[in-house]
Amino acid sequence: MKSDSTNPRRILFLHPNFPAQFRHLATALAKNSNYQVVFGTNRQEGAIPGVLKVMYQPSRQANPSTHHYVRNLENAVVTGQAVYRMGEQLKAQGFVPDIIYGHSGWGPTLFMREIFPKAKLLCFFEWFYHAHGTDADFDPSDPLTVDDQCRIRVKNAPILLDLQNCDRGLTPTNWQHQQFPVEYHSKIAVCHDGIDTKFFQPQPGAKLVLPRINLDLSQVEELVTYVGRGMEPYRGFPQFMEAVALIQQRRTKTHVVVVGEDRVAYGKTLPDGKTYKQLMLEKLDLDLSRLHFTGRLSYDEYLQVLQASCAHIYLTRPFVLSWSMLEAMAAGCLLIASHTPPVLEVIKDGKNGILVDFFSPLEIAQKVDEALDNSGDMISIRAKARKTIIQNYDLETLLPRHLDWFLGKKIAFKSHGFAS
Repeated sequence: MKSDSTNPRRILFLHPNFPAQFRHLATALAKNSNYQVVFGTNRQEGAIPGVLKVMYQPSRQANPSTHHYVRNLENAVVTGQAVYRMGEQLKAQGFVPDIIYGHSGWGPTLFMREIFPKAKLLCFFEWFYHAHGTDADFDPSDPLTVDDQCRIRVKNAPILLDLQNCDRGLTPTNWQHQQFPVEYHSKIAVCHDGIDTKFFQPQPGAKLVLPRINLDLSQVEELVTYVGRGMEPYRGFPQFMEAVALIQQRRTKTHVVVVGEDRVAYGKTLPDGKTYKQLMLEKLDLDLSRLHFTGRLSYDEYLQVLQASCAHIYLTRPFVLSWSMLEAMAAGCLLIASHTPPVLEVIKDGKNGILVDFFSPLEIAQKVDEALDNSGDMISIRAKARKTIIQNYDLETLLPRHLDWFLGKKIAFKSHGFAS
């Protein structure tokens, strides 16, 4: 980071959400007077000291008459146009970035070459879509049509444009890296955003009390937890709820806490307009006095949930790995997780977590039984879970590496995963 602070290097982050995956990187750069940091976003909420947030607003959504295969591309193009206009305003104010770093897929980076041709263009590549072998055809009860297969192929169009146009890219896990076309592998480095293990740490004996939502579980001895941005099949919510029904039948004192919003963050919504929470509550016979939906929580409240957890359930299709799984491990949770590829990069069964069949609520409930009945035997698994995060995903280690990559220094590929 050597630069004359009287003539700082100019950095432009682009992401529809704020600050998302760029939180730690933008914060670190903004603390250094050698850098001037601007963040273009579509989200009003939030701030980072030293970061100038500028807004862009797409002029419209894809036209309903547009062929449904290309609506995603049309939305990306409209977003790209909005970001281009934002760039014109920045240029008129004298801000011309040296480095642009944006999230690929939504379109903010599409036309940066046209307005800032001399800037280094970096892209965060989260996912490359496939009709077969990953998330889309994972559930046999929801088979793909030929229409789905064609739409999924075209969905990669804005990502392919970024892969071709960018100077270099980054993706957080080896599993995600494997999804991209092999001819671009050398252009994409692997480096996780990092987990703040000083914040996410265990608190032995913690009990859950959240005054803001009037939730007091301080007398509860057995607490099972689940965390998601939403409640949808991609993260195994239906299977989780079926497991909850079994857990409640078998364990009359166990409480379950569900963190997340009553919406679909990934995948399809139900055709009748119901949410998956509504569907499962109607379908199952549940004791609602022992099932607690918290909605969205602050980071401090969320940490308290993890610290009080006796068993934490994480299920995912073969898709993007959630931060929440790694944060739960850092907090010393006993993780009961799906035997799916993104999880297998991190978890070794019986060592730093417990693996289950995604589609088996019975097995999930049985593993919860084992975990709660043998809590003393689980101490070493909890400790190994945290050790895995400290060794392979710790923010203090990964942020300098992330900065090196960002500034154009060579970084070696690191194989994340189980801590020995």
